[in-house]
Amino acid sequence: MREYLLTILVAALVAYLLTPTVRRFAIWFGAQAAPRERDVHVIPTPRLGGLAMFGGMAAALVVATGLPEMRKVLAGGDVDVARALLLSGGLIVLVGIFDDRWGVDPLTKFAGQVAAAGIFIMQGIQLYVIPLPNGEAVSLPPTYGVPLTVLIVVATINAVNFIDGLDGLAAGVVGIAATALFSYAYLLSKTNGLTTLTGATLTAAVLVGICLGFLPHNFNPARIFMGDTGSMLIGLLLSASTIMLTGQFDPAFLGTYGLFPFWVPLLLVPAVAAVPFIDMLLAVWRRTNEGRSPFAPDKRHLHHRLLELGHSHRRAVLIMYFWVGLLAAGLVGLSVTNQQVVVMSVTGVIAIAGMVLMIAVPRLARRRAVRAPEPARTGRTRESV
Repeated sequence: MREYLLTILVAALVAYLLTPTVRRFAIWFGAQAAPRERDVHVIPTPRLGGLAMFGGMAAALVVATGLPEMRKVLAGGDVDVARALLLSGGLIVLVGIFDDRWGVDPLTKFAGQVAAAGIFIMQGIQLYVIPLPNGEAVSLPPTYGVPLTVLIVVATINAVNFIDGLDGLAAGVVGIAATALFSYAYLLSKTNGLTTLTGATLTAAVLVGICLGFLPHNFNPARIFMGDTGSMLIGLLLSASTIMLTGQFDPAFLGTYGLFPFWVPLLLVPAVAAVPFIDMLLAVWRRTNEGRSPFAPDKRHLHHRLLELGHSHRRAVLIMYFWVGLLAAGLVGLSVTNQQVVVMSVTGVIAIAGMVLMIAVPRLARRRAVRAPEPARTGRTRESV
């Protein structure tokens, strides 16, 4: 655990310290987001925050590979995790820089994402097995493993990019997902007497660190956006951890808990992205019904509706954190204990309470504001004193 704590600390500290410098560079470079009608910010805000996150990732990987025990693990297999993350991350950041500054068409971004997935595959990060409902793990030949790996990478990157709609939302949501992946891998390894030092767990730890380091600069009111540079990078790291964790645990070791833990890496990212994905489907349906293009922008996304309910910008983001954290904690809880009924019951009770509070809090605040008496007038002015 000490190795991981050090890795998280280095990633967070470097990302945090680099962000002000990156912000100044983004302003000089002209990479700023001008306010649009559907946006919630009202002043131009620098992008390119992903550059600071990439710096935090690189520093953390250098430190991690310098630790004797971690070096043995990372050098002992067919996967060169550090090289894979640096090369693919560098490519995706380069594409993001061009997009944040000049704008890149979707096809070019898609090609960059596929190329980053290709680097993963060449460095050994690939989906080799997939669980079946009958409890068996099926080995995937390259014919199936390669396209599935590319699909997971591209889908995860774009899911994270879609989440990036409010200050601090993407960094917080992905940080929560990475924490869940890290907890899942570490606790399950510890429980079954397996090594806790793995490339997948290291990747999740690095992701936790860079999100923590960037979030203070990005939380409302954001002084800098991560831009596509950052959203694609953290989506890439999230997909890498997911792919490496899938099939890492032998089903024979998981007999105590059943088959469910084997599915957690593949379930976690869709669960985290479920809310924004449903929001996207509703947006497409809504715009199509109105006779508009599915890609036409509007201000009726979920985060806009939370603002309309009366929640502040910060509270809307914290509500999203709550739901993502609840889903992630529920999945991890189900994977590390055989008390599934208890975990599901507790999760359900918390969900109901959260729903009630989400609706009731703004209404109570409005009633309190209406009932509050106006301050008494004394009839005296500054001039009359």
